[in-house]
Amino acid sequence: MPVLDRDASKDSGGRDALPKLPVPNLKDTLDRYLSCMKHLLTEEQFNKTQNIVTQFGAPGGVGELLQSKLTERSENMANWVYDYWLNDMYLNNRLALPVNSSPAMVFPQQNFKAPIDSLRFAAHLISGVLEYKTHLDDRNLPADYARGQLAGTRLCMEQYYRLFTSYRLPGPERDTLVAQESSVMPEPEHIIVACKNQFFVLDVMINFRQLNQRDLLTQLEKIVKMADNEEEQLPPIGLLTSDGRTEWAESRSVLMRESTNRDSLDMIERCLCLVCLDDASGPELSDTTRAMLMLHGGGLTKNGGNRWYDKPMQFIVGADGCCGVVCEHSAFEGIVLVQCTEYLLKCMIGSPSKLVRAASVSELPAPRRLRWKCTPEIHKLITSAADKLQRMVKNLDMSVHKFHDYGKEFIKKQKMSPDAYIQVALQLGFYRCQGRPVSTYESASLRRFQQGRVDNIRSATPEAFAFVKAMTEGKNSTSDTEKMELLKGAITAQTSYTRLAITGMAIDNHLLGLRELAHEMKMGKLEMFKDEAYLISNQFILSTSQVPTTVEMFCCYGPVVPNGYGACYNPQSDHIIFSVSSFHDSQQTCSAEFVKCLVQGLRDIRDLCNKCNADCAATEERKDQKTAIFSLCCLHQFLCLLYQYCVPIHLLKKQSILL
Repeated sequence: MPVLDRDASKDSGGRDALPKLPVPNLKDTLDRYLSCMKHLLTEEQFNKTQNIVTQFGAPGGVGELLQSKLTERSENMANWVYDYWLNDMYLNNRLALPVNSSPAMVFPQQNFKAPIDSLRFAAHLISGVLEYKTHLDDRNLPADYARGQLAGTRLCMEQYYRLFTSYRLPGPERDTLVAQESSVMPEPEHIIVACKNQFFVLDVMINFRQLNQRDLLTQLEKIVKMADNEEEQLPPIGLLTSDGRTEWAESRSVLMRESTNRDSLDMIERCLCLVCLDDASGPELSDTTRAMLMLHGGGLTKNGGNRWYDKPMQFIVGADGCCGVVCEHSAFEGIVLVQCTEYLLKCMIGSPSKLVRAASVSELPAPRRLRWKCTPEIHKLITSAADKLQRMVKNLDMSVHKFHDYGKEFIKKQKMSPDAYIQVALQLGFYRCQGRPVSTYESASLRRFQQGRVDNIRSATPEAFAFVKAMTEGKNSTSDTEKMELLKGAITAQTSYTRLAITGMAIDNHLLGLRELAHEMKMGKLEMFKDEAYLISNQFILSTSQVPTTVEMFCCYGPVVPNGYGACYNPQSDHIIFSVSSFHDSQQTCSAEFVKCLVQGLRDIRDLCNKCNADCAATEERKDQKTAIFSLCCLHQFLCLLYQYCVPIHLLKKQSILL
């Protein structure tokens, strides 16, 4: 994921200034597909796939027909892949959102000395959210421009405007991403506060004036007191949102039978965001523990029910200082989440809280508790959801590691891309763990285009595989010079594919578009997309993403397949933060072991670079010495010639060439 630059110019919000996402050439995509898959398949598998691909792409064949239809689609739509991609990546997915889909940003550990401190933090955070929302409403957010490859390209800003105005509605077969449109209905003027598994409506506008931090703190104090009233406590309805999407859709239908529940659901679905006031979770608050608590809340026994996962932004404020934000990912990408949360944290660090009551609001009405009518059927559904969440909590194998040996500055000194370098290191680490290359996903932003989301950088390149084999199986038979050349080749290949991806020329979205068009045209499931190679290509055993920050925090998420790893990394100047996840019930994975192999790989690549640099410097020094000796020899021969031909000494002095 490329790092962004911000421009102070006002964002127009218009997408027309940006180009449309191009449709790649069919032959180029099919050739790249074969190149990406050859070293991941057996010879027999590859030969079969090659024949299928050749037939698919033959002149006048089905591939050319689908390509022409895709071109027509691109001419008639702002972004030809957006709906296909959104459904395939998120809305069709039936897995539960926590761990499987929703990433989290983990804030720096806070030191709350008293319960009121956590509420002050929450009030300050809400105030920052309201300020940020004002910038969005006024279209006054600075425009994003790309850095790194193709630096300076303006990026689409539409994802920002879904941060506080969208909602993922569960469906029996496919979810719906709902957006609040101010032209249709009023903008929401409330947030939902979750406390002790209860939900409260906190109006942020009263008498046409926005609450300040003092008023927000007052309201939060009232909410905590209301939540402590055991006589008023209701079942943990929020647990239902942690269930599988089909199950949650069915549970929601049951809830909707009662008007009280419909009203409560409406208030949650239309709110700006959630603020979850969590109870202390336990004595150990390592980076790894905090990451897990952000992703799933710790289950029913901790704060797993103190959530509503369908809402894009859930800010977590723990009484023990464990804080962060969990996002429903279908509305926007990680970099948009980073920009928003960095704004909030910098605002909180840079401006101390001024808890002075505004004279305009003399008395604040009490926040409202959301009511639920729970039948025995609903109680049973909550119990079932709680059991499944608890199994997920026990199954998640998380390891957050801060690699302090070096950071991106060392990599830059090697004249290499930090992202490409780390991706090659991930390939080396994985190969050391499992002795094979696998399909790898790295997200690449397509925000250079209208409605741009992401495509996939296929980091398991043939060049990376060649380097990995030289560093493992051929470590004694391959010279350091050869290894260095292979490393440079792997870095170049990764960088080149990244450029293809961010310019809309990668293969995954293109193949997805062709597949979905074939489905729409009722062609049945084509051999191209039934082929074992295509299934392997989309089994992302290694799912990776670079999420860089300028504030002390890090991102984490779960694996996307049962036997895979989720590997998020945050390169800083002198260190790199890795968040690696897997599942305990997979016999093929272990997060701690992967981190161990990754660290060893990073050290080995550094040592290789240092050794080759030292050898190169020594070689250059020897070259300089030889050049100096050669020059002296030439001068000596010249003087001998002068002497031989009896050039008068006084002429030599006159010409200043006598030593």
